Amino acid sequence: MSDYLFPITYSTLAPQALVDRVLCRYGIGEITSCVFWMRGLSDIYLVEAGDRRYVLRVSHAHWRSKAEIEFELELLAFLHKNYIPVAYPLTTNDGRLAIEIPALEGKRYAALFTYAAGKVAVGDLNKAQAQKLGETLARLHGTAQNFNCHIDRPHLTINYLLDDSLHDLSPFLLGSARSYMTDAIAHIKEQIHHLPKEFPVWSICWGDPHSGNVHFTETNEITLFDFDQCGYGWRAFDIAKFLQVTLQAGISPSVRKAFLQGYQSSQPLEDIELNCMKPLIQAAQIWSWAISVKSAIVHNHSKLDASYFHQRLEHFKMLRSPDWKPF
Repeated sequence: MSDYLFPITYSTLAPQALVDRVLCRYGIGEITSCVFWMRGLSDIYLVEAGDRRYVLRVSHAHWRSKAEIEFELELLAFLHKNYIPVAYPLTTNDGRLAIEIPALEGKRYAALFTYAAGKVAVGDLNKAQAQKLGETLARLHGTAQNFNCHIDRPHLTINYLLDDSLHDLSPFLLGSARSYMTDAIAHIKEQIHHLPKEFPVWSICWGDPHSGNVHFTETNEITLFDFDQCGYGWRAFDIAKFLQVTLQAGISPSVRKAFLQGYQSSQPLEDIELNCMKPLIQAAQIWSWAISVKSAIVHNHSKLDASYFHQRLEHFKMLRSPDWKPF
C-alpha cells in the first residue's frame, strides 16, 4: 500500500491524533482542548487541560536536527531551574523532553511547553518593557555560561550566519545583487573577525530576541519564549538581532536605547562589542532573510517575487549607509 503514497514536503498533524498519541504521555490531566494555533518555523498547538494552558510545538522536518532541538530544550530547562523567566518544556511520564513523530515527510519532534503568562505588548514595547527585556537578556547570557550539555550545537559563527546564508540566497540574487551581497559579506567579516570567542563576549545566545517572542503581564512580569535559533555565539549578536527586528518594524530609537541601557545595567558591554554593533545588525539581517527564504520555499513560494527581494535589498543597503546609525 505504501507504494501508492504520494511524497510530500509538509503535513499538518491532526490535533486529536496529537491528543491520543503525544499529549497522553504527559501528566497534565484530561485534555479538554487542542487546536492548531499557528504555523511558523514550527507548528504551534494551543492545549488546555482543566484550567491550565500549554503550548505544544511540533518541529518541521526541514528545520533543525534532533540534536539542535534537544540542545534547546535542555537549555530552557536549565534556564528555568536558574530563575530565568522562560516558557520551559515539560517532561513526559518517562522523563523525555521531546517525542519523535514519524510524519509522512520524515521525523518531527513534539515538545510541550508551559504557557507564557501575559501577552505580546500592544503596539510593541514601551521603554520600560524594552529596558526589562534588555536586563533579562543580560541575566540569561550570564546564567547560560554555566550550562553544560553533551549535545553538539552549531555555533552562530561568521561562516554559519553569513556564508551559509549567502548560499541559500544566491539562487534568487541575480547579477549585480549577488555581487553586491558577496562584497558586503566580505566587508562584514573584516569588521567583526577580531571579536573574541571567550567569556563573557562569547556566550549562549537566544538567537531571536524581539517583542513578538516575549509576553508581559499587566504588572510587567516578563516571560521569554521561542528559542528555535539559539546557539553559542557573540552576546552582542543577540542585541544586534533585537535592533535589526525593531529597525525593520520601525520602532522608536528611544525603545532601542532603553533596551541597550537595560542590558548594560546588568552586564556592561565592552567597547569592541559596541563598535561591532552595526556590522552585527547587518549579519542579523542576512541571516533572518535566509531563514525566511528557506521557510517560504516550503510553505509559501509565491512571496519570493521580485518585490520581496527588492525591498529587503534596499533595507540592507540602508543598514550599510555611512550616515545610518542604530540609535
